Amino acid sequence: MREIALIYLDRSGGLQKFVHDCKKYNDSKQSYAVYRFIISINPSDIAELDATLGNYILHNPIQAAQIFQSVCFVAIKTLSLIEQLQTEAQISILLKPTHLPPLPSYVLSLSAFPFNYTSQRFYMSEGIAIAMGTVTKYTQGARFLCTEETCPFSEGRFRYIRVHLPGATESATVRSDFVCSLCSSPLQEDMKFRVLGDKQIVEMTDAKVLNALKGYSNDKSHFRIQTFTVFLR
Repeated sequence: MREIALIYLDRSGGLQKFVHDCKKYNDSKQSYAVYRFIISINPSDIAELDATLGNYILHNPIQAAQIFQSVCFVAIKTLSLIEQLQTEAQISILLKPTHLPPLPSYVLSLSAFPFNYTSQRFYMSEGIAIAMGTVTKYTQGARFLCTEETCPFSEGRFRYIRVHLPGATESATVRSDFVCSLCSSPLQEDMKFRVLGDKQIVEMTDAKVLNALKGYSNDKSHFRIQTFTVFLR
């Protein structure tokens, strides 16, 4: 699947964009713990190349991103695109589908039962934004070092990298109870390598609420409208 991912990036122009993004990182004087890349993908085109990878992207996007992460790491090292990069864990890949299959199972509807949305795959949802919060910062990635001075992981290396994943809370990326796997000493964040991003919270409701606002309904059955929260990162 790594070979198919590379072929798709080459044919779709994604590889050229990736090289351009790497150049911006390489030319920057700022040090990064995590290098974040957004890769646009067309599920239909990938499925035509390889059905297994196409289904994997649609139904296991977090694991599929690891395939592209491996491909991008090899490309960076082979072409010497980012001199500061040390480990594959420093690369964060966000797969951005151009569209989803026009099938009911890919539509997230919180007004329909049953709520079988336990999968972490891609869904499409439409609704009305009724409230929006201010744009705030969140931690996309962070580097941690061992607090034991005699430990080889206390300096210099990018051994402990925390990267934010979709659906995770802030404490999953940055907190104070991480310990070193070598000596079990507490880990401390190296603040100068923290990578920040923007996030915004949006309160949404199903579009069917417009029928309730008309003041009457032809449907005699009772119904209730409930809002849901969306995190934009």
